Order: sequence, then structure tokens, then C-alpha cells
Amino acid sequence: MTLRVLTAADIPGGMRLKETAGWNQTELDWRNVMALAPEGCFGIESDGDLRATATAVAFGQELGWIGMVLTDPAYRGRGFARCLMEHAIGHLQQRGVRRIKLDATDMGRPLYERLGFRAEGGIERWAWQGGGTPSQQVGPLVMDAALDRAAFGADRSALLEVLARIESASVPGAGFAMGRPGSNGAFFGPCVARSADAARRLAGWFLERHSGERVYWDILPANRDAAALARECGFERARELIRMALVGTGLPPLGNDDGLVFGAAGFEYG
Repeated sequence: MTLRVLTAADIPGGMRLKETAGWNQTELDWRNVMALAPEGCFGIESDGDLRATATAVAFGQELGWIGMVLTDPAYRGRGFARCLMEHAIGHLQQRGVRRIKLDATDMGRPLYERLGFRAEGGIERWAWQGGGTPSQQVGPLVMDAALDRAAFGADRSALLEVLARIESASVPGAGFAMGRPGSNGAFFGPCVARSADAARRLAGWFLERHSGERVYWDILPANRDAAALARECGFERARELIRMALVGTGLPPLGNDDGLVFGAAGFEYG
């Protein structure tokens, strides 16, 4: 087995792994995460092919996010995921990142707990099968860095700059949202808003653009207005993951405000 940094040449292998897991990422998602963390995307090669992956994106030194933890089903049980997780954690800590988080599936949670991660709360994926939506008045993206920092708790401006090039809009002074295509359905998020009304307008904007498609929306249950809005728009809860943080850093919790988060950026970004 060889652990190494991933390159663009590994994207077909990464797509094969995510397809075995039924995940929604596209080749563009792999390219974007590699662009954001060129030294933080890792893979294990065995028997001449990519068999496992993990990515570690740093949002300044406040927060690191681990995602895309995938293992070829035929190679599970060999310690590949643990090896990659330990390497990703070490990479972020060497960069001086103070806190590390991830969104855990039921399959991955026992490993993360053994590595020192503890549950913070849930994150739910909601799904929409398409349908009619009223037209909503929104404008081109006007980035509100202060609002996003208050919502997320760390500087993710580099990520937002990348995602904004795909699909983005804002309600001036009230919030913004982004979206991107997926292999199984379009993805709505991140969405950060000062009110449910602003989030409603942003969700309506995205759903109108994707009225004939399946759409996914990742919501923090702590924001009850977001869940209520998803139901109002015709979404149904499809799956639940656990948001986890590495403990033992001696730091206070990240100063994020889930009440402003009406849509997460995706399991690989938080």
C-alpha cells in the first residue's frame, strides 16, 4: 500500500469510489476540493489502483474539515481509512489548525470516535423530486463576509469564491445562497440568511432553476426554521449524519451561529 497526495489524474479513481458509496459528488467537486487543498487530499494505492481517499480542507487556522473518506468495499477492514484519517489529522495540526470537524456516516462514526471525535449534533440531507415553484426576486451575488463568518465561525472565503462561480444569488443585506450540479441531483447550499423569508426567496430561486430535477439540501436540525422551510418547499428528509469535532484541544467551541445557516456547503466542507 502507498499513501500519497492525490492529483487530477486520480479523479476517475475517486469517482469510482464515490459511486460505490452512492454519493452525489461530480468530477468538478473533486477538482474543487483539490484546488482548495492541493496538499490536503490523500489516497491509498494498492494493487495498482486507488483504494481509499480522504480530504482535509483548512479554513484559516480556526477550523479544518475532513471529508471524502471513502474505501473500496473489497479493501475494507485493512485499516486504510484509519491510516488516512490519522494522516489528515496530522496534516491539519502541522498547519496549526486549531479545531477539526467532519460529518460522519453511521459506518464511519465508530472509527472517528476511536480517534477522539465526539458528536456535536446532527446534519440532515433533505431531497426534493421536482415540481412547480413560485418565481422569487433575488439579485446577483453580493458577498457578505461578516454574515458568513458569524454563521460558520471561520473564514471560508476561498471556498465561497470557488462555489460562487457555479451558481449563486443573494437577497441584498439579508443573505446569499449557492448551488452546484451533482451526479444524483442538484445541490442547494451553502445558504446563509438573516431570516427565514430571505432563505425562502433563495430556495425558490434555486428550485425554479432546477424544477425538473432532483435536488438535495443539507440542513442543521438546530435551525428549526430551515427544516420547516424545507417541508414547505416539498422536501423530505432522506438521511442523517452526525457532525463531530475532535476533542482535547483545550479551546472553546467555535463561535458559529446555526440559526443563520439555512443550508450547509456539503458533507465534504461543513
